[in-house]
Amino acid sequence: MSMERRDLFKLAGVAAAVTVAPSIAVGSEAKTSAKKASGKSVVIVGAGFGGLTMAKALKKKDKSIEVTVIEKSNMFMACPFSNTLLGGLDNVSLDTFVGDYYQPASKHGYSFVHATVTAIDRKAKTVTTTNGDFAYDILVLSPGIAYDYEKQFPKWSKEKIAHVSQACPAALMPGNEHIALKRQLDDMDDGNVIIVPPAKGKYRCPPAPYERTAMVANYMKNEGIKGKVIVLDTRNGKFAKGKAFKESWKDLYSDIIEYKGLTEVIDVDPAAKTITYKEYANADDLEGKTKTEKYEVCNLIPNNKCSPVIAMAGIETNGSGYAVMDGYSFKSKTDGSIYVVGDAVTHGIPPSGQTAIWAAHRAAGQIVDQLNGKKSDYKADLPAKAANVCFSMVGGKPEEAIMVTHTFSADPSGKLKGKGNVPKPKDGGGKFRSKGTAKATREWFAGVMREMFA
Repeated sequence: MSMERRDLFKLAGVAAAVTVAPSIAVGSEAKTSAKKASGKSVVIVGAGFGGLTMAKALKKKDKSIEVTVIEKSNMFMACPFSNTLLGGLDNVSLDTFVGDYYQPASKHGYSFVHATVTAIDRKAKTVTTTNGDFAYDILVLSPGIAYDYEKQFPKWSKEKIAHVSQACPAALMPGNEHIALKRQLDDMDDGNVIIVPPAKGKYRCPPAPYERTAMVANYMKNEGIKGKVIVLDTRNGKFAKGKAFKESWKDLYSDIIEYKGLTEVIDVDPAAKTITYKEYANADDLEGKTKTEKYEVCNLIPNNKCSPVIAMAGIETNGSGYAVMDGYSFKSKTDGSIYVVGDAVTHGIPPSGQTAIWAAHRAAGQIVDQLNGKKSDYKADLPAKAANVCFSMVGGKPEEAIMVTHTFSADPSGKLKGKGNVPKPKDGGGKFRSKGTAKATREWFAGVMREMFA
Protein backbone atom coordinates (compact mmCIF):
# COMPACT_ATOMS: atom_id res chain seq x y z
CA MET A 1 0.00 0.00 0.00
CA SER A 2 1.11 3.61 -0.59
CA MET A 3 0.46 4.36 3.05
CA GLU A 4 1.28 1.94 5.86
CA ARG A 5 -1.48 1.15 8.32
CA ARG A 6 0.48 2.77 11.11
CA ASP A 7 0.33 6.02 9.11
CA LEU A 8 -3.43 5.70 9.05
CA PHE A 9 -3.45 5.57 12.83
CA LYS A 10 -1.20 8.63 12.81
CA LEU A 11 -3.70 10.43 10.57
CA ALA A 12 -6.56 9.40 12.81
CA GLY A 13 -4.62 10.61 15.85
CA VAL A 14 -4.03 14.03 14.33
CA ALA A 15 -7.70 14.24 13.36
CA ALA A 16 -8.72 13.43 16.91
CA ALA A 17 -6.28 15.97 18.30
CA VAL A 18 -7.70 18.66 16.05
CA THR A 19 -11.21 17.76 17.18
CA VAL A 20 -10.59 17.74 20.93
CA ALA A 21 -7.86 20.36 21.27
CA PRO A 22 -9.13 22.98 23.74
CA SER A 23 -9.78 26.53 22.62
CA ILE A 24 -7.16 29.01 23.69
CA ALA A 25 -8.36 31.64 26.13
CA VAL A 26 -12.03 31.14 25.40
CA GLY A 27 -14.59 31.63 28.14
CA SER A 28 -16.14 34.48 30.04
CA GLU A 29 -13.16 34.98 32.34
CA ALA A 30 -10.65 35.04 29.51
CA LYS A 31 -12.62 37.30 27.21
CA THR A 32 -11.19 40.74 26.64
CA SER A 33 -12.92 44.04 26.04
CA ALA A 34 -11.88 45.96 22.98
CA LYS A 35 -9.14 48.39 23.88
CA LYS A 36 -9.01 51.61 21.92
CA ALA A 37 -7.40 51.22 18.51
CA SER A 38 -3.88 52.64 18.37
CA GLY A 39 -4.44 54.63 15.18
CA LYS A 40 -2.41 51.96 13.41
CA SER A 41 -4.35 48.86 14.44
CA VAL A 42 -5.10 46.23 11.80
CA VAL A 43 -7.32 43.24 12.56
CA ILE A 44 -7.20 40.35 10.07
CA VAL A 45 -10.01 37.78 10.01
CA GLY A 46 -8.84 34.50 8.51
CA ALA A 47 -5.39 32.88 8.65
CA GLY A 48 -5.15 31.13 5.31
CA PHE A 49 -2.67 31.99 2.57
CA GLY A 50 -4.05 35.54 2.31
CA GLY A 51 -4.34 36.34 6.01
CA LEU A 52 -0.92 35.00 7.06
CA THR A 53 0.83 36.67 4.13
CA MET A 54 -0.92 39.95 4.98
CA ALA A 55 0.13 39.84 8.65
CA LYS A 56 3.79 39.27 7.84
CA ALA A 57 3.81 41.83 5.00
CA LEU A 58 2.30 44.57 7.18
CA LYS A 59 4.90 44.08 9.93
CA LYS A 60 7.71 44.04 7.36
CA LYS A 61 6.51 47.25 5.71
CA ASP A 62 5.82 49.12 8.96
CA LYS A 63 6.79 47.67 12.36
CA SER A 64 4.71 50.28 14.17
CA ILE A 65 1.46 48.76 12.90
CA GLU A 66 -0.33 46.68 15.54
CA VAL A 67 -1.53 43.51 13.78
CA THR A 68 -3.97 40.94 15.19
CA VAL A 69 -4.97 37.78 13.29
CA ILE A 70 -8.23 36.04 14.26
CA GLU A 71 -8.78 32.45 13.08
CA LYS A 72 -11.45 29.90 14.04
CA SER A 73 -9.22 26.87 13.34
CA ASN A 74 -6.49 25.99 15.81
CA MET A 75 -4.23 24.36 13.20
CA PHE A 76 -3.22 25.50 9.72
CA MET A 77 -3.68 23.07 6.85
CA ALA A 78 -2.93 23.93 3.23
CA CYS A 79 -5.33 22.98 0.44
CA PRO A 80 -2.94 23.61 -2.48
CA PHE A 81 -0.87 20.49 -3.25
CA SER A 82 -3.11 18.39 -0.93
CA ASN A 83 -4.41 16.23 -3.79
CA THR A 84 -0.95 14.62 -3.79
CA LEU A 85 -1.80 13.16 -0.38
CA LEU A 86 -4.79 11.42 -1.99
CA GLY A 87 -2.58 10.34 -4.88
CA GLY A 88 -0.12 8.60 -2.59
CA LEU A 89 2.92 10.45 -3.92
CA ASP A 90 6.31 9.75 -2.34
CA ASN A 91 7.32 11.72 0.76
CA VAL A 92 3.90 13.36 1.15
CA SER A 93 2.18 13.04 4.53
CA LEU A 94 -0.19 15.10 6.64
CA ASP A 95 2.85 16.85 8.14
CA THR A 96 3.55 18.30 4.68
CA PHE A 97 0.45 20.51 4.92
CA VAL A 98 0.12 21.60 8.54
CA GLY A 99 1.55 24.60 10.35
CA ASP A 100 1.61 26.14 13.83
CA TYR A 101 -0.05 29.57 13.83
CA TYR A 102 1.87 30.79 16.86
CA GLN A 103 5.31 30.29 15.29
CA PRO A 104 5.11 33.04 12.62
CA ALA A 105 3.14 35.31 14.96
CA SER A 106 5.97 35.19 17.49
CA LYS A 107 8.69 35.59 14.86
CA HIS A 108 7.16 38.54 13.00
CA GLY A 109 5.61 40.35 15.96
CA TYR A 110 1.88 40.10 15.37
CA SER A 111 -0.82 38.64 17.63
CA PHE A 112 -2.70 35.44 16.87
CA VAL A 113 -6.11 34.78 18.43
CA HIS A 114 -7.90 31.46 18.10
CA ALA A 115 -11.57 32.48 18.06
CA THR A 116 -14.71 32.58 15.96
CA VAL A 117 -16.02 35.94 14.78
CA THR A 118 -19.64 36.45 15.87
CA ALA A 119 -20.25 40.10 14.91
CA ILE A 120 -18.65 43.10 13.19
CA ASP A 121 -19.63 46.66 14.14
CA ARG A 122 -18.41 49.00 11.40
CA LYS A 123 -19.59 52.12 13.24
CA ALA A 124 -17.73 51.26 16.45
CA LYS A 125 -14.93 49.60 14.44
CA THR A 126 -14.94 46.47 16.57
CA VAL A 127 -14.90 42.74 15.86
CA THR A 128 -16.71 40.57 18.41
CA THR A 129 -15.44 37.01 18.84
CA THR A 130 -15.76 34.03 21.17
CA ASN A 131 -12.52 35.28 22.72
CA GLY A 132 -13.35 38.93 23.26
CA ASP A 133 -13.76 42.16 21.28
CA PHE A 134 -11.08 43.72 19.11
CA ALA A 135 -10.94 47.34 17.94
CA TYR A 136 -9.45 48.22 14.58
CA ASP A 137 -8.47 51.14 12.41
CA ILE A 138 -8.32 48.85 9.36
CA LEU A 139 -10.14 45.53 9.12
CA VAL A 140 -8.95 42.87 6.65
CA LEU A 141 -11.36 40.09 5.74
CA SER A 142 -9.84 36.91 4.32
CA PRO A 143 -12.38 34.32 5.51
CA GLY A 144 -12.53 32.01 2.50
CA ILE A 145 -15.57 30.06 1.37
CA ALA A 146 -18.55 28.06 2.63
CA TYR A 147 -20.47 25.24 0.98
CA ASP A 148 -23.93 25.84 -0.46
CA TYR A 149 -25.65 22.45 -0.22
CA GLU A 150 -28.96 24.15 0.60
CA LYS A 151 -29.30 26.06 -2.67
CA GLN A 152 -27.94 23.23 -4.80
CA PHE A 153 -30.14 20.55 -3.19
CA PRO A 154 -33.24 22.41 -1.94
CA LYS A 155 -35.20 19.20 -1.36
CA TRP A 156 -32.58 17.73 0.98
CA SER A 157 -33.23 18.04 4.72
CA LYS A 158 -30.58 19.36 7.13
CA GLU A 159 -30.06 15.79 8.32
CA LYS A 160 -29.55 14.55 4.77
CA ILE A 161 -27.05 17.32 4.02
CA ALA A 162 -25.12 16.53 7.19
CA HIS A 163 -25.10 12.82 6.34
CA VAL A 164 -23.95 13.31 2.73
CA SER A 165 -21.33 15.93 3.63
CA GLN A 166 -19.73 13.47 6.06
CA ALA A 167 -20.07 10.39 3.87
CA CYS A 168 -18.91 12.16 0.68
CA PRO A 169 -16.39 14.73 2.00
CA ALA A 170 -15.91 17.72 -0.29
CA ALA A 171 -12.32 18.42 0.82
CA LEU A 172 -12.17 21.87 -0.75
CA MET A 173 -11.68 23.48 2.66
CA PRO A 174 -8.76 22.54 4.92
CA GLY A 175 -9.09 20.11 7.79
CA ASN A 176 -10.80 16.85 8.62
CA GLU A 177 -12.43 16.43 5.19
CA HIS A 178 -9.07 15.68 3.55
CA ILE A 179 -8.25 13.13 6.24
CA ALA A 180 -11.67 11.49 5.86
CA LEU A 181 -11.35 11.27 2.07
CA LYS A 182 -7.82 9.85 2.34
CA ARG A 183 -9.00 7.25 4.85
CA GLN A 184 -11.85 6.20 2.54
CA LEU A 185 -9.44 5.72 -0.37
CA ASP A 186 -7.02 3.73 1.77
CA ASP A 187 -9.82 1.48 3.01
CA MET A 188 -11.61 0.99 -0.32
CA ASP A 189 -12.09 -2.33 -2.09
CA ASP A 190 -12.31 -2.69 -5.85
CA GLY A 191 -14.99 -0.37 -7.22
CA ASN A 192 -15.60 3.14 -8.48
CA VAL A 193 -14.68 6.56 -7.11
CA ILE A 194 -17.17 9.30 -7.97
CA ILE A 195 -15.90 12.89 -8.17
CA VAL A 196 -18.47 15.68 -8.49
CA PRO A 197 -17.06 19.17 -9.19
CA PRO A 198 -19.19 22.18 -8.14
CA ALA A 199 -22.16 22.35 -10.51
CA LYS A 200 -22.21 26.10 -11.06
CA GLY A 201 -20.80 29.46 -10.05
CA LYS A 202 -17.40 30.62 -8.86
CA TYR A 203 -15.51 28.15 -6.71
CA ARG A 204 -12.17 27.81 -4.98
CA CYS A 205 -9.26 26.61 -7.11
CA PRO A 206 -11.06 25.64 -10.34
CA PRO A 207 -8.43 23.03 -11.33
CA ALA A 208 -8.73 21.18 -8.00
CA PRO A 209 -11.43 18.59 -8.90
CA TYR A 210 -9.61 17.70 -12.11
CA GLU A 211 -6.19 17.41 -10.46
CA ARG A 212 -7.90 15.21 -7.85
CA THR A 213 -9.28 13.05 -10.67
CA ALA A 214 -5.74 12.39 -11.91
CA MET A 215 -4.34 11.82 -8.43
CA VAL A 216 -7.07 9.36 -7.40
CA ALA A 217 -6.57 7.51 -10.71
CA ASN A 218 -2.84 7.43 -9.96
CA TYR A 219 -3.54 5.94 -6.52
CA MET A 220 -5.87 3.26 -7.94
CA LYS A 221 -3.38 2.41 -10.68
CA ASN A 222 -0.45 2.04 -8.30
CA GLU A 223 -2.46 0.00 -5.77
CA GLY A 224 -3.95 -2.28 -8.41
CA ILE A 225 -7.52 -1.29 -7.47
CA LYS A 226 -9.99 -2.37 -10.13
CA GLY A 227 -12.51 0.36 -10.88
CA LYS A 228 -13.13 3.72 -12.50
CA VAL A 229 -12.80 7.35 -11.46
CA ILE A 230 -16.09 8.75 -12.74
CA VAL A 231 -16.39 12.54 -13.00
CA LEU A 232 -19.95 13.89 -12.97
CA ASP A 233 -19.46 17.41 -14.34
CA THR A 234 -21.65 20.17 -15.79
CA ARG A 235 -19.00 21.99 -17.85
CA ASN A 236 -18.87 19.70 -20.88
CA GLY A 237 -15.07 19.61 -20.89
CA LYS A 238 -14.63 23.38 -20.65
CA PHE A 239 -12.79 23.82 -17.36
CA ALA A 240 -9.49 25.23 -16.05
CA LYS A 241 -6.49 23.73 -17.89
CA GLY A 242 -9.01 21.55 -19.72
CA LYS A 243 -6.86 20.56 -22.71
CA ALA A 244 -3.89 19.77 -20.49
CA PHE A 245 -5.91 17.66 -18.06
CA LYS A 246 -7.73 15.75 -20.79
CA GLU A 247 -4.45 15.02 -22.60
CA SER A 248 -2.93 13.69 -19.37
CA TRP A 249 -6.00 11.61 -18.51
CA LYS A 250 -5.98 10.00 -21.96
CA ASP A 251 -2.24 9.27 -21.93
CA LEU A 252 -1.95 8.03 -18.35
CA TYR A 253 -5.36 6.77 -17.22
CA SER A 254 -7.48 6.03 -20.31
CA ASP A 255 -8.75 2.79 -18.77
CA ILE A 256 -9.53 4.39 -15.36
CA ILE A 257 -10.98 7.90 -15.83
CA GLU A 258 -14.48 8.26 -17.22
CA TYR A 259 -15.50 11.89 -17.72
CA LYS A 260 -19.19 12.74 -18.06
CA GLY A 261 -19.48 16.43 -18.93
CA LEU A 262 -23.24 17.12 -18.94
CA THR A 263 -24.78 15.77 -15.76
CA GLU A 264 -26.95 16.83 -12.84
CA VAL A 265 -26.71 15.07 -9.48
CA ILE A 266 -30.14 14.30 -8.07
CA ASP A 267 -29.55 12.09 -5.06
CA VAL A 268 -26.91 10.33 -2.99
CA ASP A 269 -27.60 7.31 -0.78
CA PRO A 270 -24.58 6.86 1.49
CA ALA A 271 -26.00 3.67 3.04
CA ALA A 272 -26.39 1.95 -0.33
CA LYS A 273 -23.31 3.75 -1.72
CA THR A 274 -25.18 4.91 -4.81
CA ILE A 275 -25.43 8.24 -6.61
CA THR A 276 -28.32 9.10 -8.93
CA TYR A 277 -27.90 11.67 -11.67
CA LYS A 278 -29.25 12.81 -15.01
CA GLU A 279 -26.96 12.61 -18.01
CA TYR A 280 -27.67 14.81 -21.03
CA ALA A 281 -26.68 13.88 -24.59
CA ASN A 282 -25.86 17.47 -25.53
CA ALA A 283 -26.61 21.09 -24.62
CA ASP A 284 -29.99 20.91 -26.40
CA ASP A 285 -31.13 17.81 -24.52
CA LEU A 286 -33.60 19.01 -21.87
CA GLU A 287 -34.84 15.60 -20.73
CA GLY A 288 -31.68 13.63 -20.03
CA LYS A 289 -31.49 10.03 -18.85
CA THR A 290 -31.62 9.16 -15.17
CA LYS A 291 -28.82 6.83 -14.10
CA THR A 292 -27.67 5.33 -10.80
CA GLU A 293 -24.03 4.46 -10.17
CA LYS A 294 -22.60 2.30 -7.40
CA TYR A 295 -19.46 3.65 -5.72
CA GLU A 296 -16.84 2.75 -3.14
CA VAL A 297 -15.82 6.39 -2.49
CA CYS A 298 -17.74 9.56 -3.34
CA ASN A 299 -16.21 13.06 -3.36
CA LEU A 300 -19.14 15.46 -3.76
CA ILE A 301 -17.99 19.09 -3.96
CA PRO A 302 -21.07 21.34 -3.68
CA ASN A 303 -21.45 24.83 -5.06
CA ASN A 304 -19.43 27.42 -3.18
CA LYS A 305 -20.62 30.58 -1.52
CA CYS A 306 -18.73 33.29 0.29
CA SER A 307 -17.96 32.94 3.98
CA PRO A 308 -20.76 34.46 6.12
CA VAL A 309 -18.16 36.74 7.76
CA ILE A 310 -18.45 39.07 4.74
CA ALA A 311 -22.20 39.46 5.37
CA MET A 312 -21.49 40.19 9.06
CA ALA A 313 -19.56 43.28 7.98
CA GLY A 314 -22.63 44.66 6.18
CA ILE A 315 -20.63 45.71 3.12
CA GLU A 316 -21.95 45.60 -0.44
CA THR A 317 -21.79 42.17 -2.07
CA ASN A 318 -22.79 40.57 -5.34
CA GLY A 319 -25.54 37.95 -5.63
CA SER A 320 -23.29 35.19 -4.27
CA GLY A 321 -22.13 37.16 -1.23
CA TYR A 322 -18.67 38.16 -2.47
CA ALA A 323 -17.43 41.66 -1.57
CA VAL A 324 -17.76 44.45 -4.14
CA MET A 325 -14.42 46.23 -4.41
CA ASP A 326 -13.50 49.91 -4.70
CA GLY A 327 -12.18 50.00 -8.26
CA TYR A 328 -8.81 48.30 -8.70
CA SER A 329 -8.04 48.29 -4.97
CA PHE A 330 -8.69 45.59 -2.38
CA LYS A 331 -10.77 48.02 -0.37
CA SER A 332 -14.51 47.52 0.12
CA LYS A 333 -16.62 49.81 -2.05
CA THR A 334 -18.82 50.42 1.02
CA ASP A 335 -16.24 51.11 3.72
CA GLY A 336 -12.77 52.58 3.27
CA SER A 337 -11.61 50.95 6.51
CA ILE A 338 -12.27 47.42 5.27
CA TYR A 339 -10.06 45.45 2.89
CA VAL A 340 -10.84 42.03 1.43
CA VAL A 341 -8.43 39.43 -0.01
CA GLY A 342 -8.57 35.78 -1.03
CA ASP A 343 -11.66 33.97 -2.28
CA ALA A 344 -14.08 36.67 -1.09
CA VAL A 345 -13.32 39.37 -3.70
CA THR A 346 -15.30 40.16 -6.86
CA HIS A 347 -12.22 40.94 -8.96
CA GLY A 348 -12.00 38.76 -12.05
CA ILE A 349 -8.91 36.91 -10.84
CA PRO A 350 -8.72 33.16 -10.11
CA PRO A 351 -9.39 32.14 -6.48
CA SER A 352 -6.11 30.33 -5.83
CA GLY A 353 -3.51 30.21 -3.07
CA GLN A 354 -1.00 32.16 -5.15
CA THR A 355 -3.60 34.81 -6.02
CA ALA A 356 -4.33 35.24 -2.30
CA ILE A 357 -0.61 35.74 -1.64
CA TRP A 358 -0.27 38.29 -4.46
CA ALA A 359 -3.40 40.14 -3.33
CA ALA A 360 -2.23 40.21 0.30
CA HIS A 361 1.09 41.80 -0.62
CA ARG A 362 -0.64 44.35 -2.83
CA ALA A 363 -3.34 45.17 -0.27
CA ALA A 364 -0.71 45.44 2.50
CA GLY A 365 0.95 48.23 0.54
CA GLN A 366 -2.37 50.02 0.15
CA ILE A 367 -3.09 49.67 3.90
CA VAL A 368 0.33 51.00 4.91
CA ASP A 369 -0.18 53.99 2.62
CA GLN A 370 -3.61 54.65 4.14
CA LEU A 371 -2.40 54.42 7.74
CA ASN A 372 0.47 56.80 6.96
CA GLY A 373 -1.69 59.34 5.15
CA LYS A 374 -0.44 58.54 1.66
CA LYS A 375 -2.53 57.98 -1.46
CA SER A 376 -2.10 54.66 -3.31
CA ASP A 377 -1.94 54.30 -7.04
CA TYR A 378 -4.26 51.34 -7.56
CA LYS A 379 -2.99 50.81 -11.11
CA ALA A 380 0.69 50.76 -10.09
CA ASP A 381 2.72 47.85 -11.51
CA LEU A 382 -0.16 46.63 -13.65
CA PRO A 383 -0.35 44.55 -15.72
CA ALA A 384 1.37 42.07 -13.41
CA LYS A 385 2.79 39.15 -15.39
CA ALA A 386 2.54 35.67 -13.83
CA ALA A 387 0.81 37.17 -10.79
CA ASN A 388 -0.84 33.79 -10.41
CA VAL A 389 1.01 30.55 -11.09
CA CYS A 390 -1.03 27.43 -10.47
CA PHE A 391 0.40 23.91 -10.69
CA SER A 392 -1.49 20.62 -10.87
CA MET A 393 0.04 17.17 -10.43
CA VAL A 394 -1.22 14.68 -13.00
CA GLY A 395 1.23 11.75 -12.77
CA GLY A 396 2.94 9.86 -9.97
CA LYS A 397 5.43 7.41 -11.45
CA PRO A 398 7.13 9.43 -12.84
CA GLU A 399 5.81 12.59 -11.23
CA GLU A 400 4.48 14.96 -13.88
CA ALA A 401 2.51 18.19 -13.60
CA ILE A 402 0.82 20.88 -15.68
CA MET A 403 0.58 24.59 -14.98
CA VAL A 404 -1.24 27.81 -15.80
CA THR A 405 -0.04 31.40 -15.40
CA HIS A 406 -2.23 34.49 -15.21
CA THR A 407 -1.42 38.10 -15.99
CA PHE A 408 -3.50 40.51 -13.90
CA SER A 409 -4.48 43.87 -15.35
CA ALA A 410 -6.73 46.87 -14.71
CA ASP A 411 -9.71 45.96 -16.88
CA PRO A 412 -11.80 48.77 -18.45
CA SER A 413 -14.77 47.35 -16.52
CA GLY A 414 -13.22 48.87 -13.38
CA LYS A 415 -11.89 45.76 -11.69
CA LEU A 416 -8.81 43.57 -11.80
CA LYS A 417 -8.93 40.81 -14.37
CA GLY A 418 -6.73 37.79 -15.06
CA LYS A 419 -5.78 36.33 -18.43
CA GLY A 420 -4.51 32.75 -18.34
CA ASN A 421 -1.97 30.83 -20.38
CA VAL A 422 -1.34 27.06 -20.19
CA PRO A 423 2.16 26.53 -21.60
CA LYS A 424 3.75 23.39 -23.00
CA PRO A 425 7.07 23.05 -21.13
CA LYS A 426 10.38 22.60 -22.94
CA ASP A 427 10.94 19.21 -21.31
CA GLY A 428 7.43 17.97 -22.12
CA GLY A 429 8.11 16.50 -25.56
CA GLY A 430 5.21 18.41 -27.04
CA LYS A 431 2.88 17.55 -24.13
CA PHE A 432 1.40 19.90 -21.51
CA ARG A 433 2.85 17.85 -18.64
CA SER A 434 6.47 17.31 -17.63
CA LYS A 435 8.77 16.13 -14.86
CA GLY A 436 10.27 19.62 -14.65
CA THR A 437 6.85 21.12 -13.95
CA ALA A 438 6.32 18.49 -11.23
CA LYS A 439 9.63 19.53 -9.64
CA ALA A 440 8.52 23.19 -9.84
CA THR A 441 5.21 22.23 -8.19
CA ARG A 442 6.97 20.81 -5.15
CA GLU A 443 9.38 23.76 -5.02
CA TRP A 444 6.51 26.28 -5.19
CA PHE A 445 4.61 24.65 -2.36
CA ALA A 446 7.68 24.24 -0.15
CA GLY A 447 8.53 27.89 -0.83
CA VAL A 448 5.15 29.32 0.17
CA MET A 449 5.05 27.19 3.33
CA ARG A 450 8.52 28.45 4.27
CA GLU A 451 7.46 32.02 3.52
CA MET A 452 4.46 31.78 5.87
CA PHE A 453 5.93 29.68 8.69
CA ALA A 454 9.74 29.78 8.63
